[in-house]
Amino acid sequence: MTESPYSGLEPRAFWSSGVAEKSPLAMDDLYHRKFGIRKSEAIATAGSCFAQHIARNLKGRSFNVMQMEPAPAGLSEQSAKDRSFGIYTCRFGNIYTPAQLLQLAREALDGLAPAEPIWEKNGRFYDAQRPGVEPNGWATAEEAMLARRFHLRNVAEMFMEMDVFVFTFGLTEAWIHRETGTVYPTAPGNIAGAFDPEVYAFHNYTHSETIDAFSSFLKLMRAHRGRRLKCIITVSPVPLTATACGDHVLSASTYSKSVLRGVCGELSQRNKMIDYYPSYELITAPSSRGIFYERNLRSVSAPGVENAMRVFLNEHDPRGGATTPQQATKDHEREQAGDDLVCEEILLEAFNK
Repeated sequence: MTESPYSGLEPRAFWSSGVAEKSPLAMDDLYHRKFGIRKSEAIATAGSCFAQHIARNLKGRSFNVMQMEPAPAGLSEQSAKDRSFGIYTCRFGNIYTPAQLLQLAREALDGLAPAEPIWEKNGRFYDAQRPGVEPNGWATAEEAMLARRFHLRNVAEMFMEMDVFVFTFGLTEAWIHRETGTVYPTAPGNIAGAFDPEVYAFHNYTHSETIDAFSSFLKLMRAHRGRRLKCIITVSPVPLTATACGDHVLSASTYSKSVLRGVCGELSQRNKMIDYYPSYELITAPSSRGIFYERNLRSVSAPGVENAMRVFLNEHDPRGGATTPQQATKDHEREQAGDDLVCEEILLEAFNK
């Protein structure tokens, strides 16, 4: 038989042995880390809702997950969560697109001033770049701006001090300010503010726009930090709640995740300091037959979260402490359920009439 470049490849290289014949709870060979993380290294987390699981599990393994904006003393655990304290390294809420991430970095480090920074609703004032972090808003626009300036100082410190940046790519769809290009995490009118089609526009980012935004973010980091940064990037397996692009939500979600997965693959291939972690594949693999989603076919189930994090932590725990699927399921009983996330996007379901 003539030799082929496929001869002698590992079982993981073939669909039958790598997927079809594998239990979805035993796909550990899907991920091999590009670099290790020391527990002394400062880890910052940001991104879409699914990134909250990564931060929580890293903390659970005693990794040095940075916390720049802790909850004030005396605030209950639920109230702290409702106000986005302790969810990510800083209190920025969900950052759904690399364009939003780049804008935040430019605002914190270069003094960029986003358009219309404050939105109003029922006499209360909200930070337009993180409208969900203060559910009842602030009493005055001045108070909201003062809180934002405090937040930005913490964000700048995070960018300068972090050794490892974990970012989950969530969406390609966003709403922008027509005149300036300022991007918002949610459309005005969803949480606060008022939607005006003459002022705001829907934008669905392309592959080139997405990769350019994240690449520009990395260049900005290099310019300010003067030292290299490890990045672990991943794609959220959570489908879109709703779409404004005009397509069926399934097609829109497929487009979004395809673009983001392609971007992550290219970034990882061309940069040795960027590692792609396949949480998206671990949850959505055909071999899982949907068992890692809740009945709404959107929220990732507790076993799904734990299986994905088990694969990640088994690679990155310096002590090599492997976690079995059975242990993972038991561990989750002490954690919050998969749908217990702070996620502004899910509020769009309220408009489904």
